[in-house]
Order: sequence, then structure tokens, then C-alpha cells
Amino acid sequence: MAEEMIVKELDQVVVRFSGDSGDGMQLAGNLFSTISATVGNDISTFPDYPADIRAPQGSLTGVSGFQVHIGAGKVFTPGDQCDVLVAMNAAALKTQYKFAKPTACIIIDTDCFQKSDLEKAAFTTDNPIEEMGIKNDVIAAPISQIVKDCLADTGMDNKSMLKCRNMFALGLVCWLFNRDLTIAENFLREKFAKKPAIAEANIKVIHAGYDYGHNTHSSVAHTYRIESKTVNPGKYMDITGNKATAYGFIAAAEKAGLKLFLGSYPITPATDVLHELSKHKSLGVVTVQCEDEIAGCASAVGASYAGALAVTSTSGPGICLKSEAMNLAVIMELPLVVLDVQRGGPATGLPTKSEQTDLLQVLFGRNGESPMPVLAATSPTDCFEAAYEASKIALEHMTPVVLLTDAFVANGSAAWKLPKLAEYPAINPPFVPAELKGTWTPYQRNAEGVRYWAVPGTEGFTHILGGLEKDNATGAISTNPENHHLMTQLRQQKIDNIQVPDVVVEGDKDDAELLIVGFGGTYGHLHAAMDEMRAAGKKVALAHFKYINPLPANTEEVLKKYQKVVVAEQNMGQFAGYLRMKIDGFVPNQYNEVKGQPFVVNELVAAFTEIYNK
Repeated sequence: MAEEMIVKELDQVVVRFSGDSGDGMQLAGNLFSTISATVGNDISTFPDYPADIRAPQGSLTGVSGFQVHIGAGKVFTPGDQCDVLVAMNAAALKTQYKFAKPTACIIIDTDCFQKSDLEKAAFTTDNPIEEMGIKNDVIAAPISQIVKDCLADTGMDNKSMLKCRNMFALGLVCWLFNRDLTIAENFLREKFAKKPAIAEANIKVIHAGYDYGHNTHSSVAHTYRIESKTVNPGKYMDITGNKATAYGFIAAAEKAGLKLFLGSYPITPATDVLHELSKHKSLGVVTVQCEDEIAGCASAVGASYAGALAVTSTSGPGICLKSEAMNLAVIMELPLVVLDVQRGGPATGLPTKSEQTDLLQVLFGRNGESPMPVLAATSPTDCFEAAYEASKIALEHMTPVVLLTDAFVANGSAAWKLPKLAEYPAINPPFVPAELKGTWTPYQRNAEGVRYWAVPGTEGFTHILGGLEKDNATGAISTNPENHHLMTQLRQQKIDNIQVPDVVVEGDKDDAELLIVGFGGTYGHLHAAMDEMRAAGKKVALAHFKYINPLPANTEEVLKKYQKVVVAEQNMGQFAGYLRMKIDGFVPNQYNEVKGQPFVVNELVAAFTEIYNK
């Protein structure tokens, strides 16, 4: 019997699962994340998968990865490099080893390192570990054969058995970190509720992986434990940004007492929002998968006119197509939320990768003067808050609103404390008062300059809206120059009047020598970079923007307070240019990357330190 192993206590660890697109690395990573979140660890995940529908098996281009950062306390990023790398075949080792720390433990399936596998992965010798100069601890196990032996009595065919390899790797990782397998068992029984034999086969393989580590100790001298230091008790779940976004829309519709309508066309990486909302018909959610992006947005405009909380979801290419219907909502002054899950461009570009390159498009990419509020979610869990807030702004100010997320926060996940809807602010659409019956006209406004909303079918409030300019007083079609100028001003003033929270400065807010500025999904990486610089004795602060249009009232005060400012973004300088346009005399330093990958904290620290020392 194997001797008892030493258990080391860690504050944080990064694990990366990698293999063929069909190897189930996303599922294994998600399950490990769920297990960790459930026991109270903070998590941040990064699914990294190819755009190919299914690249050739064993090829370098077909490798799929899933990285998860687990912490006893707060973690802000999925981590620059991993402490444990699972490489299910030779191609995964070849392409993913660059993400491993020099001290990382590497787990490989030796059955997928045969001569043909090595040739596909462009190895020139029969010893890839030696060829790559790998000095790490390596757990080399014949995983495929062990899985087939484990399931030999189930009657499953060879292909079906090998689909369970990912669960062996998961079991081995769970052993390495002393995880309870009960959560994984319950998850699999729920996931495969209609196929209980598949669930039990996967559960059997998870235990085989766990037992393999426990009984052999492989080449590892100790296992690890990450105890939760959560100080905010409550019910938590592991949630992706797309799912959190969907839940935020549901919560807003419930709070406003309206039906939720989603008109959408499938597009990576936004499609999961359509999938999730389609599951919730019992909550009054109506989803329509339209024939194209134009129809998706136009149907949402129709649903808004009919009195629903209307949403349309897409990515950058879809925003191009939706722009005309978005403009229709601007001139009709109807509430509409346009979700843009940004991806790499231009054109089809990098559909499974992440950028922040749609900012100027959503701010200005429409004909005419067409002002529109823009928000940008800062993390997977913030997607819930941002979707709720975008819906509140749209409904209370009778305007289309763009909610920017991106592939990184949409596909990534984090531990999310289940909210209490009663604690969220009320949503009060400006429904037309009954006392205006008989005198009301379609563009009559309340004290905040917001057009009253008359839902069709309300007796005495029959009206027509459309894309042609209307007379402010009568609602009839008008080409009068002075009226058009007035209506343009009123639409702009309505957006300018929206009250958004001040931007918060974190870190050395009173005496920072460098202010880092960002927006949206880069928050975690910029915060981590700030933390590292402060730990090195530097005076650094962070101002991260969630509200883009209108900007927070204290924006100019914050940006001009510090001698050195760097705006960091995953584009060629769109936010920096926008800030220069809005803030007279503001000329920041810039840090720009357009790689389709998240920022690397160490690279940020090096670049920011150079600016700091100038």
C-alpha cells in the first residue's frame, strides 16, 4: 500500500487542460471549475479553442485548451502560465507547453504519443519530452488503455470509451488537488440524465483517474489543497459571462414587469445567450432565431414597439448588419438592448478569439446623428450587472443601448454569488399617464426629456412611429429644418442626461505616479498588473470604465489628476482616441495589443514600468 503523501497548502494555482477539439477539454475544465467554485474558491477561466469546426485529429491547428485559475482569495485573471498542464496528445504538448511554468507538472496520455501522433505534431524524434527540452515533472500514463480496461464490461464501443479520456484526466487533477468527486458525480448525472449509462461510465473513469494518482503517486512528491478564504458567505455557482448576461436580461424583465424578447441570429461567440434564453419559456422569455442579423434586430424593434424588453445579440460582423434597424430604434425612441460579444476581426477574422475592436463602431457606426448609450462588462460575473443596467437604461430612457462584452469574458467563468432580485434597483419605464388621453402626441416628453411609452392596444393612445423624421409637437412626418435640428438636439440631450456612477479609482488613488486606464473585459489583467507594481513599491492606480457613453461625470477630473496616464486596450487605440475627443487637452500614453488573446500580466507590468520610470 502506498505511503501517505504530504499535502501542501497553496493560495492559488493555474491548471490548463489541452487536447483535440473532440477530447472534451472544455467539459473537463468546466467541471474542475465548478468543483472549485462550489467549495468556495475564487476562479477565473479562459477557454481557448480553434475556429475550425473539427480540425484533423492530432493536428497542431486542432488543439483546444481550457485554463482555470483557482484561488483561496480573490483572483483577477486566468493566469499567465499554468502550474499543471494536461496534454492529451502530442500536438497539445507541442502547442501548449509555452503556457507552462518551468516548475509545472505535466500530465500526458502516452497512448497518444505514438509514431503517427508525433509525425502529425511535427516532432522529429520519438522522444518529444527530450526534443522539447522539458525538465518538468511529467505524469506519463497510458490513459487511453486504462480507460478501455476500466469500461471493458460496459458494452461501449471503442470510440465511445475513448470519449471518456477527459474524465480520467479530470480525476487525476482532482486527486492532485484533493478535490471531492461528489460534485462531479452529481453534475454528470444531471448532464446525462437521459443517458444514465453514459453518466455512470464517466463517473467510473473519474474514479479511475483519481485512484491512479492515489495508488501510484506517479512522479509527484506531494498533493495540494487550496482552502477558501471567502469572507462573503452565500450560495455560489460557476457561471460563464454569456449565461450571466442571459440571467441579467431575465432579471431586468422580471423587475420591470415585462416580457423578455430576444431576436437573434447565431454567431460565435454570442450564440450561447440565445441557447440559454431559449430554455426559459416558463419565465415568459420569447426567443426567435431569425433568418439573418437584420431580421434579428428588426424583430426586436417590433417587440419593443409592442411593449416588451427587447434584446438582440450578435458579434462585430452582426453589428454592421444591424446598424440600420438600430438607427430605426434611435429615431423611433424605443427601448432596445443590443448585445455585442466582441471577437477578432475584421471580416470573419478570428471568430473564437477576443478583442475590443468594436468600440468606435458601436459609438459612431450609423448614419446621421444617432447617439446611443454604451456599456462594457468588466468580468464574467459583471455581465449580469451590466445586462441588468443596460436594460434599465433602455427602458427608463426610451433608447437603444449597446452592451459590449467580448469572447474572453463571455466564454470565461467565475464564482458568482447568487443575487437577491429584491435588492436591485427598480426599473420604471415612462408609460404614458392615463390623464394625457386625448391630448398626447407620440413625441411628448416627461421632465427628463424622455418620450412617453404608449403600448399599442392602450385605448386612446393610437399612434404611428417610423423611420422618417417627425414633428416634435404633432408626431406627423416633417422635413422642416428647424424641427430636425431640434429633434437631433433632443435625442442627444436625452442620452447626455443619463446619470451613471462615477468611475472608481483603485490603488494609490491619492498619490499615484501612474494611472492605468482601461475599459470592459481587461479589468482583471490591469488590476493584477497594478497589484504587482504596487507590491514592488511603485505608486500606481487604476481607473477602469464600464460606462462609455455617457462617460461618468468625474472622468475629466480623474484623468487630469495624474501626471502620467496609460490607456491600455485590445485594439489600436479606440478608447484613447475617444477620451481625447471628449476631454480637452488629454494626451495619454497608450498600450495596444490586437492578438486575439488576453493580456499577459507580466508584459503589462514591463510596459507600464517603462512608462513609470520615464
